[in-house]
Amino acid sequence: MKEHDIRIHFIRISSNFSGQRIDNFLYTYLKVAPKSMIYRIIRIGAIRVNKKRIKFQYKLQIGDLLRIPPIRGIKINRFNKKYTEEIAFLQNIIIYEDDYLLALNKPTGVAAHGGSGLKFGVIEGLRALRPKTQFLELVHRLDRETSGVLLVAKKRTALVYLHEQLRLQNMKKEYLALVHGRWDANLQIVSAPLFKKNTLLNSSRVVCIDSEKGKFSTTHFQVKEHFDSVATLLTIKPITGRTHQIRVHTQYASHPIVGDNRYGNYQSNTRFKRFGFNRLFLHASILRFIHPNTKKDFYIHAPLSQSFHNCLFFLRNLSIKSYDCLLENIIKNIDNLK
Repeated sequence: MKEHDIRIHFIRISSNFSGQRIDNFLYTYLKVAPKSMIYRIIRIGAIRVNKKRIKFQYKLQIGDLLRIPPIRGIKINRFNKKYTEEIAFLQNIIIYEDDYLLALNKPTGVAAHGGSGLKFGVIEGLRALRPKTQFLELVHRLDRETSGVLLVAKKRTALVYLHEQLRLQNMKKEYLALVHGRWDANLQIVSAPLFKKNTLLNSSRVVCIDSEKGKFSTTHFQVKEHFDSVATLLTIKPITGRTHQIRVHTQYASHPIVGDNRYGNYQSNTRFKRFGFNRLFLHASILRFIHPNTKKDFYIHAPLSQSFHNCLFFLRNLSIKSYDCLLENIIKNIDNLK
């Protein structure tokens, strides 16, 4: 449906969309349509299923005939050709794929989904690259700044099965993070309740520790490598899956993640930026789950990016003394240029 398309669209529902609520289906199918508009066109009866009016709670069934009327200003979720080059890289970051799911090694700086002024996210890009694929849905999400394993379901049955594992906390995630300072190896568990505040920062809500309003949250930490007192590489296993959990728990432990502009230390981050390391050093390295088809244990590993490797190489070859001297020289050079 183009912006001024006056055609009525009919969609025959396949098994991939069976069981999905009509409002959620339309929110995905109609590009940039606000939910308020979707609820309105359902409420007034503009959306019909099998020639009948339905409510927004209606769950689609196999064989349903969905009628979508022309909606001025709203386009069906297809990509403009001018973005083809921008999304072509997605094909190159797929690290696993079968008939039921695919996994990508998402780079830092790339959103999992569009919105908040972003032209596209991973899921919108994949759908544009594969217009003949009937079903592609995110199984979970990663922060835009976080790199690593991102799982996408290719069948609705797979999505439901994987979501159930998430709900029961049977899907295990493992992260690598570089944090400021020397992490105490004895500090292996952080349990602190997290609360999502109404305050907005860069269009996102801020999460904080709140013993009264917060939800129970636990994260396991293990020291993988110390870099003197400058930084520590950690293996992290979140037990619960709260928004920004790892980032807030590391901050709570007084060792925020390097490059975290939301919960981190400005001065420490600035030092790393002066050395050319300007990213959030948090990477989703391993995802373990039961495969929706084979019903066997399955895991996916996403290698570290070159930028992460470069930072680790830099730290391994830099003693405290040389770190301070090099930083002092850089600051002097900057001052001389002023």
